[in-house]
Amino acid sequence: MTMGTIDERYLRYRQSLQQFGQSHLLTYWEELTDPQRQRLLDDLDQVDFARCAELIDPYVRNRPVIPLPERIEPVPALPAEPDAGRVGFYAKAVEVGTTAINGGQVAAFTVAGGQGTRLGYDGPKGAFPASPVRSACLFRLFAEFLLGTQRRHGACPRWFIMTSQANHTETVALFEEHSYFGLSHDRVRFFRQGQMPAFMPDGRLALADRHRLALSPDGHGGSLRALAASGALDEMRACGVEYISYFQVDNPLVKAIDPLFIGLHALTGSEMSSKAVTKADDLERVGNFCLADGKVAVIEYSDLPDELALQKNADGSRRFDAGSIAIHVLSRKFVEKLTGRGATLELPWHRAEKRASVLNEAGQKVEPNEPNVVKLELFVFDAIPLAHNPLVLYTRREEEFSPVKNAEGVDSAVTARRDMVRRAARWLEACGCRVPRDAAGEPATDLEINPAYALDADDLRSQLTTLPVIRPGCPLLLGGE
Repeated sequence: MTMGTIDERYLRYRQSLQQFGQSHLLTYWEELTDPQRQRLLDDLDQVDFARCAELIDPYVRNRPVIPLPERIEPVPALPAEPDAGRVGFYAKAVEVGTTAINGGQVAAFTVAGGQGTRLGYDGPKGAFPASPVRSACLFRLFAEFLLGTQRRHGACPRWFIMTSQANHTETVALFEEHSYFGLSHDRVRFFRQGQMPAFMPDGRLALADRHRLALSPDGHGGSLRALAASGALDEMRACGVEYISYFQVDNPLVKAIDPLFIGLHALTGSEMSSKAVTKADDLERVGNFCLADGKVAVIEYSDLPDELALQKNADGSRRFDAGSIAIHVLSRKFVEKLTGRGATLELPWHRAEKRASVLNEAGQKVEPNEPNVVKLELFVFDAIPLAHNPLVLYTRREEEFSPVKNAEGVDSAVTARRDMVRRAARWLEACGCRVPRDAAGEPATDLEINPAYALDADDLRSQLTTLPVIRPGCPLLLGGE
């Protein structure tokens, strides 16, 4: 928060806002109470007006034309399991990744700024009860994965969690209430995502109320800037963290720390590595990993021409088949190049026309029926073509990707719990357990494996001293509460 009295801060902003053509933000100053004035000044503190001024002409008053690359080709991606020629390479990668984890060189980074609104849940999305037997929340599952990593590999990675203005206080309170889900407090670091103002089409910043700016998160690409602005990146450097394992809060199947993935990233000298899944269908609403004019990049499903999305190889397989699932490993030094003082690389902004409840020129709140403001966001995958030697690794969807995004239907809590049960059943069957199934072939009871107890099927095999008896309709939890 900026230092100074309310009056001192007001005078500073009156001068700077005039300079940037945004004096209208103080139009109602004389009508506001002191608490409202404080709130308005706090909102103004979150805005980089010099940066906004640079963006208004190219992105707000004008709609930038971003042409597709001239050449779009399938990305060369490493397979989920090694072929005969890569067995030794993958084994070496696991060894290198494990050594990095044990040496404290790997940190987990969760992008957790979202609310559970679309799920019909009132609270941070990370607090949503996601697991099939315990109804353990997403944050608990990730914490338990880190505890499982400590048990299996000898060290517990530090965990950096990016919240938002909307859910920061609730998120921290949840961790405190549950004693950080068994993690040491000093291994967990919370920080807030940056915000960007909404713009009126003429370039003026929009007011949500007479004492509030219309602010919203600056996109998942803003997570990298937030790492730097919060001091988290400096902490990583001081603690010897070299690799950042990035994932979003809505995916309960994610391997928060993956020795193979980290090791491949390190061995190939990649600055940013990404996981991909085979697309569910030609037009699945996920980003597409491609070679764009020779550089690895993600092209959004809405931007990839249908004639490319529908293309097939000679054997009938899908030509553009690598779907992005927002799981990455980034080298800390690369993030510093993107965000530090004198940064040599910069992510592009994306323009979106949105509906927002804002004040009109008469000071009346408007509830629009069509887009009335411009919002600007950064996307983390835009860092990929800026990275040296970016790597793409396939993973199995059924093992690592089932996001909780919707209240029902595809990518919902129901499908995520189903996929957690299916994965647990596969792991148990791989260990020799008999899993009863119904007429449709689905497990005949809910199954859940605490990540602190087992991280994968091989880990589970090493943990089981006797095989559990699984009965239809009798939920089974392995690994305690």
